[in-house]
Amino acid sequence: MFGISYLDISGALGLCATALLSFNFLLGILLSTAYKRSVYWKKLPSIIQQISIDRLHNWTAYLALFFVVSHPLFLLLDKEQAFTLRDILWPVAAPKQANIVMLGTISFYALLIVIITTQKMVKKRLGFRLWKNIHLVSYATALLFLFHGLLMDPLLKDRPTDWLDAEKFFSEFCLLLILAAMTLRIRYHFTAKANA
Repeated sequence: MFGISYLDISGALGLCATALLSFNFLLGILLSTAYKRSVYWKKLPSIIQQISIDRLHNWTAYLALFFVVSHPLFLLLDKEQAFTLRDILWPVAAPKQANIVMLGTISFYALLIVIITTQKMVKKRLGFRLWKNIHLVSYATALLFLFHGLLMDPLLKDRPTDWLDAEKFFSEFCLLLILAAMTLRIRYHFTAKANA
């Protein structure tokens, strides 16, 4: 297939998931603040101000979920890697890098929990406070999926991480963005609390 393996496709889908999940996380951080009152938001062109950040946040979550699910499924098609559905759903005995695969699996389950509990009917039954506490799982989820991507050998040969590799550099960039956003969000929380 033009020299592209199932493993290559899986890796590319993983990078797409990383980009979408990082963007989605940043949107979530934005939504958790009073961003519309910010002078920076008010200076943006009106066409950008008219974008529904809430809808964009929801749709990028669904699209990211598609990539997150597709990413390991291509490993099942690669006979050389010998992954089974069980190895993906509970990778304690995965044929390659089981601990790192487990990070990805846990982040997948956490993402599912966040998406399911955000459905209007479920969210209403949970109540705002419980929903909010569950939604805070996304902070850990973001770190888990990024560490999964950073530590996983793209060729599944247990090689040490090449921190200067373009794919790894992209994940490093996403990690720095997310850590910066988390820091700013925590500062915003304490500032808002102090001013209340």
